[in-house]
Amino acid sequence: MTSLLDQAGGLWLTSPFATRAETVVLRWLKDLFGLPRSYGGVLTPSATFANLTGLACARQWWGERHGADVTADGLAGLPRMPVLAGGYIHPSSRKALLTLGCGRDGARVFARDEAGRVDLEAMDRELGRIDGPAVIVGNAGEVNAGDFDPIDDLADLAERHGAWLHVDGAFGLFAAASPRLSHLVKGVERAHSVTSDGHKWLNVPYESGFAFVRDPELMGRTFGPWGAAYLPAEDDPHVNYNCLGPESSRRARALPIWATLRAYGRQGHREMVERHHDLALRLGAIVEEAPDLELLAPVRLCVVCFRYRPPGVPEEELNALNAWIGQELLADGRVYAGTTTYRGMTALRPAILNWRTTEADIDLLASVVREIAARRPG
Repeated sequence: MTSLLDQAGGLWLTSPFATRAETVVLRWLKDLFGLPRSYGGVLTPSATFANLTGLACARQWWGERHGADVTADGLAGLPRMPVLAGGYIHPSSRKALLTLGCGRDGARVFARDEAGRVDLEAMDRELGRIDGPAVIVGNAGEVNAGDFDPIDDLADLAERHGAWLHVDGAFGLFAAASPRLSHLVKGVERAHSVTSDGHKWLNVPYESGFAFVRDPELMGRTFGPWGAAYLPAEDDPHVNYNCLGPESSRRARALPIWATLRAYGRQGHREMVERHHDLALRLGAIVEEAPDLELLAPVRLCVVCFRYRPPGVPEEELNALNAWIGQELLADGRVYAGTTTYRGMTALRPAILNWRTTEADIDLLASVVREIAARRPG
């Protein structure tokens, strides 16, 4: 309905209903994720745009600490904004940084191993050397193996050094919905900006990202208003989401999110997250028990990172073999799993998020991988 209806959904004036729905949805999401109700929020077209929103607010905050309004005047004459991250930083955060003029490679990575686990001591030392404010990017749910940065420890660093903490929680933030998994995102309520994505565990269509910012007024200073006579003035008493994020023309994307939250509620989404975690653990156990499969990382939430490793195949041939299995798996069509490179190894990385996935699907995935591998060339 919202795709076919040509109606501006970002202003109260053009759609009070869409504005009200977005307000309700953002309140429910903050409740689901354990974020303070005082945080500002906005729905975005994607997790990338959500990261853009949070990091744009961080850039405005950083500029104000230097006595500058970068929204109005840009970055000219200012030093480079220091951005620090562990090795789990996602390409969407890098894309946001390049869009903001901070450089795709502007984030300095502090990793203590080849997997990318954050080196807190090295980051602490670097923050101590920086003359002025800095931005820390943490990840709740890394894409290759599903691991988490220690958000609470990053929040401690941010408080100690007066830094901004941005948390990219595209799928991992949903761990907060489960009492047994919420420890993975401990401390996220201390972050200055937090993002997530609805097309994952909410199972809604794409273009359903969320951005939350501790200081709601900072969102308005970063994204609006524009001083155009035909648009709402700065003193408009209504919420205008056009002024809180990077979009101007936007559809009423709150409705599918409202529908799934209304249908399943907190308990339903908790059960889904926990069921998918159980399915991921099931697949991990199958892999560990199989003599020709190798689990490359512990199962933390919903991603299972593994590869086919039959006895007698040299290590230098395994990457090509697993890349071939990944291609054949997609061509086969019975199951779907993407491939990645993890610690230099080509691997399969199924991410279990669809509400329809069952134990039978998990068992089928493992059997299809082994069936395809058995007909490997040579």
